[in-house]
Amino acid sequence: MIVDIAGTTASAVAKRLVKLREEGGAVALGRVLTLVIVAHDDDVETAVEAANAASREHPCRVIVVAHDDNNGGSEARLDAQIRVGGDAGASEVVVLHPQGDIHEHLDTLIMPLLLPDTPIVAWWPSELPRNTGERAVADLAQALITDSVSSERPHEMLAELRKRHHPRHTDLAWTRATVWRGLLAATLDNPPYEPVQRALVEGDGSHPSLDLVAAWLAQSLRCPVEIKRVDGAQAVTKVVLSRASGDIVIARPEGAVATLSQPGQPTHRISLPVRTLRECLAEELRRLDPDEVYGEVLVKGLARLEGWDKVPAGDRL
Repeated sequence: MIVDIAGTTASAVAKRLVKLREEGGAVALGRVLTLVIVAHDDDVETAVEAANAASREHPCRVIVVAHDDNNGGSEARLDAQIRVGGDAGASEVVVLHPQGDIHEHLDTLIMPLLLPDTPIVAWWPSELPRNTGERAVADLAQALITDSVSSERPHEMLAELRKRHHPRHTDLAWTRATVWRGLLAATLDNPPYEPVQRALVEGDGSHPSLDLVAAWLAQSLRCPVEIKRVDGAQAVTKVVLSRASGDIVIARPEGAVATLSQPGQPTHRISLPVRTLRECLAEELRRLDPDEVYGEVLVKGLARLEGWDKVPAGDRL
């Protein structure tokens, strides 16, 4: 069910949501968190679809603050939409369209809609918090999620994340590389246990996951890591770990199947699909504690790669 409400207030939306639950015989019990999404109008449906899918694993209330760059100077007004039942997955979705000065007070706008006694997760699907109102929302959250992959300038955003890193923050570019990192770690956990002398990471030149995987290897293995950027590639497509006995090569030029080649062993075929947005979001909602490895890779690991040592680190979001 979808209910549109024009010219309203956050308190009125909260009361209407309670009424809809009572009429439908549903309760808010079992909701484990509040997910606040701050997105551009064009990104709302994609974000809601991912949140609905993730809510089947993490039942939650989804509050979407949709902004339109053309409404900054308009009269203060709030339009809203409530989605429940089949249109909201295992969650309940409230889409807010604030206009005018309301953008500067987004924290007070969403407060009446927050679930009591549950964690608050804030997600920016494409860019960092950009004004006072959005930063106030970030301050309310126990966990803050961004996605530099979807940014118009991915590497600039990754550099900005490095400069302003906070322990409660993570980026979905890191989450997209989880399977790669697990596979590489498992490969090195087998004989002959030789140190890696150098590494090569190949993939889409504009994809931040490429830099994060290379930084993770550099920080973990303390060896030189080269990045080979290929236009039009599929995120990370190849990793080569060079040891005295020969090279370990994991290659996924396209599709969802990779090949693993090691000295003295037959070539293995491994399922390694590109992770979807909903999979990455669901993974991040499983753990709301600080990701210490991500923080170390972002602040220290990137500095071990050529060029990244010129980007300062340490300021806070």
